[in-house]
Amino acid sequence: MLPVCVAMPVFAETAPKAGALFAAHDTLDPGSEALPDAKACLDGLIWQATDFQVRCADARDRCGDLMIQFPSPISRGDEANDLVTMEWYIAHDAAKCPIVAPAVVVVHESGSDMTVGRMMARGLRMQGLHAFMIQLPFYGERRANKKRPKGENLLLAIRQAIADVRRARDAIASLPLVDADSISLQGTSLGGFVSATAAGLDNGFDHVFIMLAGGGLLEIIEGGEKDAAKFREQLAKAGLTGDKLKSLVASIEPTRIAHRLNPANTWLYSAQFDRVVPPANARLLAKTAKLEPSHHFEMLANHYSGIIYVPYILSHMRQQILPTALDTESE
Repeated sequence: MLPVCVAMPVFAETAPKAGALFAAHDTLDPGSEALPDAKACLDGLIWQATDFQVRCADARDRCGDLMIQFPSPISRGDEANDLVTMEWYIAHDAAKCPIVAPAVVVVHESGSDMTVGRMMARGLRMQGLHAFMIQLPFYGERRANKKRPKGENLLLAIRQAIADVRRARDAIASLPLVDADSISLQGTSLGGFVSATAAGLDNGFDHVFIMLAGGGLLEIIEGGEKDAAKFREQLAKAGLTGDKLKSLVASIEPTRIAHRLNPANTWLYSAQFDRVVPPANARLLAKTAKLEPSHHFEMLANHYSGIIYVPYILSHMRQQILPTALDTESE
């Protein structure tokens, strides 16, 4: 027997088809900022709010259920890169019918395959949440010539990523099936740094979950191992060292605006034996964001073995986003 969708209000909407267009508008509102350094940081990251269009397209194989695209608020002069792509993993009920549910923007790690990002998105879909894995600048659909930016352009791409992630919230809010009153953000490693800064722009996201990231980005680049060391080598080859590197990195440093995060709705998952993002840097972000100990989980892992905690993190995220649903299930 084929599954039948029950005609209840929560299932009243259907998933859009490829080619569907939706009108969206930037709700970016940084408000006032008393600290001069934080204000200077914000001024370098924000853009003029405007209307924009969101387009649905067919998903690539094993890349979610639908592709969502919208223009980046920051143009880099590369047509493919300046069109932001998200992979939508649509939440379903037990009968595999799409449901109205909260959404999470997922920001992937630095690996070109975006493996962890996709794993998080699939896991969140299994938790009954819509997951939108955003492809960062020059990843996936946004890398038409198969080349990555180098040197200064690499750091400028991160600035673009921060803006893209914030605009993603408003793009998602325009879509059917999404509970626009509950849109959260999750990022891992590189995606965690991007998420921490993007969430500090304003109060656009209802919950923020940062994994394997921290503060003191310059210190991490100059002294971190593995991925951080590779990043350092790429920058050095491009002549980015010393004061020039310091100035560029400062423009995207999370701790300059981390005090703007809502500590009640922000969680950090770091690794006690991390040699890419050392524990001291994770604690710096937690301290700057004024996170209570219960909002900073220090996993018994390194930067890579922390993957074993993903099932717990996914469950914990659901507990924060859907507490009412969990209370109902326990009755």
